[in-house]
Amino acid sequence: MREPVGIIGAGVAGLTCALELVSRGVDVEIYERANDLGAHNCSWFAGGMLAPWCELDGSTPLVASLGEESLAWWRFHVPGTTNNGTLVVAPDRDAAELTRFAKRTVRHSMLDSDAIGALEPELANRFRRGLLFADEGHLDPREALLHIVQKLRAANATLKFGVATDVETLANAAPSRWIIDCTGLAARRHLRELRGVKGEMLLLRSGEVSLSRPVRLLHPRIPVYVVPRANGVFMVGATMIESDDRERISARSMLELLSAAYALHPAFGEAEIVEIGTQVRPAFDDNLPRIVRSGRTLYVNGLYRHGFCVAPALARRAAEVILHDRSFPEVMHEDSRERRLA
Repeated sequence: MREPVGIIGAGVAGLTCALELVSRGVDVEIYERANDLGAHNCSWFAGGMLAPWCELDGSTPLVASLGEESLAWWRFHVPGTTNNGTLVVAPDRDAAELTRFAKRTVRHSMLDSDAIGALEPELANRFRRGLLFADEGHLDPREALLHIVQKLRAANATLKFGVATDVETLANAAPSRWIIDCTGLAARRHLRELRGVKGEMLLLRSGEVSLSRPVRLLHPRIPVYVVPRANGVFMVGATMIESDDRERISARSMLELLSAAYALHPAFGEAEIVEIGTQVRPAFDDNLPRIVRSGRTLYVNGLYRHGFCVAPALARRAAEVILHDRSFPEVMHEDSRERRLA
């Protein structure tokens, strides 16, 4: 009988890999050192924007391609996925930023003030121009992760929370099994080129603002996104800091996030701060995700700021490597199939 695939890490990468394998009839065991999904997990603090074409502003066509594939996956697997698109706006003084954003991205339409107000009445007469990426979506990352866990348990997958393990321990216990390491920066002792990119976020609650889609407010220094969630809650995020410090949010970041939210709509100035969060995303030098193979171990890593946007596409590829010995050069360096790791 085939040994179950061991998956280390229950963030978005690990859970999507698990669900993709379970959906193909493969037994999996998931090991997560934290006692629950929220602790030490950068996926818990994600924005949940499924915005592959917006991401072309700061990334490559590979991310857009993986993101488009993943968007369909989320819509199929998670009922709470919303398909209202993404709205991008800029204050009049930053109109050049909107023009620049439009040139670097695709699959959008230009809106005037009336069209923006028709889409988002709360923003009526606040911005002269905007971009609508109608094919994009968003979800609540926490609800999505919990939903995947429920599906995995219904499929009799084994989930072991509060269990710390590593590739060597699992391989020594069962040398013939496949292992997928989705531990982010914790894999840096094997993937030495990984670095940390700190992200900070706020959850605000307001009964005076209503949005039906993520809104990105462009600014030359700190563009911000505001993502609606249930019960009048909004996730506000933007920061990307080269740092491994996951313990605190700086006063500057707090000020900039709140100022940007206020610039989008003054009612955010009276909003309740529900939560302040910070985590460190794993990234390679090129900010692109990779699947690195070493024998019967796969490292799915380097998701950077694109975790929910690209994880399902990587999970599909990981499953194909395990089940059919395929290779995907776009995310696997040619020498990574049997790469000697440190």
